[in-house]
Amino acid sequence: MKQFHLFDLIGPQMIGPSSSHTAGAARLGNVAWRLAEHQVRKAYVTLYGSFATTGAGHGTDRAIAAGLLGYPPEDERLRDSFALAKEQGCEITFQYSDEKRRHPNTAKITVERKDGATIELVGASIGGGSIEIQEINGMEVSFGCDYPTLLIFHYDRPGVIHSVIGVLAEKNINVAFMRVIRSSRHQRACMVIETDTSVESAVAAQIRTANPDIWEVCRL
Repeated sequence: MKQFHLFDLIGPQMIGPSSSHTAGAARLGNVAWRLAEHQVRKAYVTLYGSFATTGAGHGTDRAIAAGLLGYPPEDERLRDSFALAKEQGCEITFQYSDEKRRHPNTAKITVERKDGATIELVGASIGGGSIEIQEINGMEVSFGCDYPTLLIFHYDRPGVIHSVIGVLAEKNINVAFMRVIRSSRHQRACMVIETDTSVESAVAAQIRTANPDIWEVCRL
């Protein structure tokens, strides 16, 4: 007999009519906000599939805007996110595409930080408020931010993984899941590490300097 979890019965805590179009969308925007280290100045959002065709009626655009301001799906400010973005000087532009994507509820979010740096992610809302991040800065990844997550961008060289795991072990941080994605042998790679506990910024900085082949560490 199939077993059900409490989440399956009551759904996610959220504002809005649809867990896929609202809660998941807000989480996608929130991931972009965290990748930008809470410094979103401008954002360009492309919606695909049902996000593009029915998202406006379900509040998908407002939900993504709320996430880009740092608000979680259950925050009542989601309804007023456009006005709040304008008040905070955050410019958010939406466009709608009929391009086919792997999942119908897909968004591409390009964020410009206050220092001018840009970050791009592609993600999908896969149901029940859950998400899958599929690309970051053009590199294919796959994770859902269900746990505290580290993204470590590095070159595919011997010793990098050992350096990272060494720092985590030293700090007594347990790894729940780990995957390494690389563009090609000895070229750019991304280490996705989900941990049982949050990783402090000082630990992330230590990982960044643990090996010269690591160029960026992001905490989600």
